[in-house]
Amino acid sequence: MTVRSLIPAAVAFVIISIVSAAGAAAAQSQPPTPPPAQPGPDIPANEVQRLFDAWALVQAQDALQLSEAQYGRFVTRLKTLQEVRRKNQQARGKILQDLRRLTGPDVTTIDEGAIRERLRILRDQEDRTAVELRKAYEAVDELLDIRQQARFRLFEEQVERRKLDLLMRARRNAARGRGTEN
Repeated sequence: MTVRSLIPAAVAFVIISIVSAAGAAAAQSQPPTPPPAQPGPDIPANEVQRLFDAWALVQAQDALQLSEAQYGRFVTRLKTLQEVRRKNQQARGKILQDLRRLTGPDVTTIDEGAIRERLRILRDQEDRTAVELRKAYEAVDELLDIRQQARFRLFEEQVERRKLDLLMRARRNAARGRGTEN
């Protein structure tokens, strides 16, 4: 067994530990203070996302059957794609937060001009995101043959399903900790 073959299992273990710890802590009315050496609910979501992205990078070589020559360049381009997604999700989230603030139930005076402006900014952001994502996908696709391109799209879907599965497990664990089942 090589070190490289142990990396996926180690990263998956860390991700599952973090998600489980976060779910268990959320289930308790007074969250316990985790020991400093253990991952706990105080780990920022962006750190969990980075760990999951690292796991996906390692898994991609096998899933896409990448050659050693392809893998190094693929890692760089996949990291770029991941960063484009992350950056655009953050920008979109900020705009949506502004819209929530402008349209919330506690708002007594509606500022239609500000809402229109934020909606325009949101549309512009969505347009930029589409262009940036297309370029990032094209950069990844340049390295892959047609079969690998298709496998990459399927791989991405599988990764998203695993993320959702981990979140659902954490929620179920939290519900069990509260004594209710969802």
